[in-house]
Amino acid sequence: MNRQAKCKTPRRPPKKPSSNQKDPVGVYCRVRPLGVEDEECCIEVISSATIQLHAPEGFKTNRNGEYKETQYSFKKVFGVSISQIELFEHVAKPLVDDLIHGKNGLLFTYGVTGSGKTFTMTGSPGQGGLLPRSLDMIFNSIGPYQAKRYVFKTDDKNGMEVQNEVDALLERQRRENNSSIPKSSSSRQKLDPEIADMIKSEEAYKTEGVDEDSSYSVFVSYIEIYNNYIYDLLEENQEDAIKPKWNGGGTPLRQNTEFTPPQSKTLREDQNHNMYVAGCMEVEVKSAEEAFQVFWRGQKKRKVANTRLNRESSRSHSVLIVKLAQAPLDADGDNILQDKNQVTVSQLCLVDLAGSERTGRTGAEGTRIREAGNINQSLLNLRTCIEILRENQLCGTNRMVPYRDSKVTHLFKNYFDGEGKVRMVVCVNPKADDYEETLLVMRFAELTQEVEVARPVDRPICGFTPGRRHRNQAFKEELSRKLDERGGPIDGDVPSVINSMVHCLPPLPSSELADPNDDITLPRLIEALHNRHRIRQMMIDEYNNAANRMKSMLQELDNNLISKENLIHEQNGKLVDKDKIIQNNKAEIERLEKRTKTQEHKIDILQKTTKIYEDDQRTLKYELETREQRLQREQSDKRRLEQRMQGVVTDTQYKWEKECDRRVNAMQLEMQNKLWVKDEKLKQLKAIVTESKTPGRPDPPPRQTQRQPQSQPQSQPQRQTQPQRPSREERLPAKRSASPSPVPTVTPVRPLHRRSRSAGGEKWVDHKPSSSLDLGTVLQPVIPNSIQVSTPSEKALSKCDRYVLTHQEVASDGEIQTQLIKGEVIKTRGGGQAVQFTDIETLKQELTTVPRRKRKSSEGTPANGDHTDGGWTDVETRCSAAVEMRAGSNLGPGYEHHGITKRRKP
Repeated sequence: MNRQAKCKTPRRPPKKPSSNQKDPVGVYCRVRPLGVEDEECCIEVISSATIQLHAPEGFKTNRNGEYKETQYSFKKVFGVSISQIELFEHVAKPLVDDLIHGKNGLLFTYGVTGSGKTFTMTGSPGQGGLLPRSLDMIFNSIGPYQAKRYVFKTDDKNGMEVQNEVDALLERQRRENNSSIPKSSSSRQKLDPEIADMIKSEEAYKTEGVDEDSSYSVFVSYIEIYNNYIYDLLEENQEDAIKPKWNGGGTPLRQNTEFTPPQSKTLREDQNHNMYVAGCMEVEVKSAEEAFQVFWRGQKKRKVANTRLNRESSRSHSVLIVKLAQAPLDADGDNILQDKNQVTVSQLCLVDLAGSERTGRTGAEGTRIREAGNINQSLLNLRTCIEILRENQLCGTNRMVPYRDSKVTHLFKNYFDGEGKVRMVVCVNPKADDYEETLLVMRFAELTQEVEVARPVDRPICGFTPGRRHRNQAFKEELSRKLDERGGPIDGDVPSVINSMVHCLPPLPSSELADPNDDITLPRLIEALHNRHRIRQMMIDEYNNAANRMKSMLQELDNNLISKENLIHEQNGKLVDKDKIIQNNKAEIERLEKRTKTQEHKIDILQKTTKIYEDDQRTLKYELETREQRLQREQSDKRRLEQRMQGVVTDTQYKWEKECDRRVNAMQLEMQNKLWVKDEKLKQLKAIVTESKTPGRPDPPPRQTQRQPQSQPQSQPQRQTQPQRPSREERLPAKRSASPSPVPTVTPVRPLHRRSRSAGGEKWVDHKPSSSLDLGTVLQPVIPNSIQVSTPSEKALSKCDRYVLTHQEVASDGEIQTQLIKGEVIKTRGGGQAVQFTDIETLKQELTTVPRRKRKSSEGTPANGDHTDGGWTDVETRCSAAVEMRAGSNLGPGYEHHGITKRRKP
């Protein structure tokens, strides 16, 4: 059948639409039985065209807390109890009928891995699937009308050529001679035990209305699409697509850097713009057994692997292409018409798609992950093409369909463009574990049903008189019968006919020559031969005349019969046309009725949905108003709360300010009390120093020592001038001046412990940095029995018990302030020394406007009363700016207090 190319670019001639009528893609659903009876089921068959999906327990529910149930409709649903023959009758049988009548067909199985796709397509012993039953039906229909082998010959461009019987015979002999192992007829019919009983004889089907005036021939090719590469499964030396190629040295090719990818087949476009696999082997078969044997040989080479969900999981998409070539007989009905344009080629593609899978469930690793990714990607591309086709048809858009993104879609693009019928069998597994994948499969099937494919046109009828083959056979049988009745030749009786004809001729005279000069015998023999030749010629002429008369009579009868048959055929054609019109009208009425029912059902559903949406809208509107009122109340409450909190914050801030003032006043009072305690101690010290002097004893010579303003228990300051030792009476304690009572929380003063100078006392490490400045004052801190160092060392610390550090810094009034940081030297367990600081003394110079008071000396006092500097300065003056800090006291290091000048005792 000549197919005009579909217009794809402006360069190509525009293709006339094949048919104004379109048919939707037929989608069927088959439910696989559960493997375990106790297993949870998520699919329920409601009717012959509808199934319902139930979400399994533990699956995510909808917002109402109920499990979602969804219904899906198909052209027909096959339950778990359906047989293979019933599935074939509804799905594949119409495609085989179209194939024999010159129309193309595409049938593929789709579903999740382990859902029964391969069983549906191939079957098992005793339960043949769609593929073996289709092959059996083809050969049951065209068996008596098959051409001899190699009469039809394929070319390399997806075309078909016709040879005469002589060329076909020569090619058969050449191929048999070239084959290394000759195949006998018995070995050719010997089948694999696994496929020997696929189909039973009582289940055989046959197509009605086969054209008897044509000769047929079947060609089979089998390919697989693995990792988006196309491989021929019928090649004799098929290489493994996973293993790399190796050279003779046992190393991979390409300098051991990478493996050579397996050689795959390419897709090309023929002159009619149909896609085909270039270089693919096409085997001519003459029986269903031989065809299935070829298929089974390629099936063993298909890529399968063991996964967690399927023991023999298909890792590739397999495609069996069945081509049927048919050509009309000549006018005599004896030989095939030698015209390539009269050859019609139709094909049926049976596709077993690999199942979609999730690597998390299958436990795939390494190569299996790459295979699963390619399988899922190709199925996703198929889904994308279906969605865009549906969008273009429903919305009137003209988006480009991405057929070239995948080899599967690119190979079958002509079918979706209107080159044949498309059928899909969706296989599902009802177990609960496959619920999510099954849901996606159902959605894809629902989209596919909405895609329409143009209906292919019928094959044009040849101009020769129909019934040629039957009349030719009848003529041969009648001629043989009449010749048999008249004793004429019947195939192998040619010698007897010749003998009878020889006996009918006049006898020959004697041909013996007795004399070389005999002139009578030879002329007589020549005359007899002439007579025999004349009689023979007369018989030939008479036979030719009789044959011509017989031929004319037969032609006349044939013409009369042809005219009557033409009239009958014309009437039958008109009747058939009327019947077709009636059938089309009935089909259109049924379609419209079904569509009306569907629309009414959809209208009911939409009305119910609208009512539900309106109720939801009212509910949501009421809820929205309620929430707005609640929000306004909350906002007003929030504003009141903010005002209340602002007042509380203000009150709390005011309270804390008062509390801080109170605590500051209390702390100042506490510090004032401590200062009063220190003043009292200074008064006691003054009294002790004053009363220890006796006027009758001369003072010892003055010592140039420095005084430390603040006394510590570790060292006693030495005065510059020491008076005479007073008497016992004079050493009585003096009366204390009135002063505020000390605060009870003040730590009592430790009594001073005086050690004898002869005992040696405690040794000090006097650490004075080299940067210390000389203040140039009379009173300087002097530490007796000390080792003065600028940098302390372990040796110096090991010889001493105490440690003092002199530190100078500038005070806030700009004067230099000196701090004496004292501590104890402690021996550590490791044999070293450590310093523990205990006290800090602060020395600071201060200018005063009060004149310095000096003790009047009884000796050498001027009469005019002028004051001169004595041997020592008043204690109050020297202690006017000092404070004592002990370990554990409330005053921290560095605290400084300036005492005021005390009133002298009277």
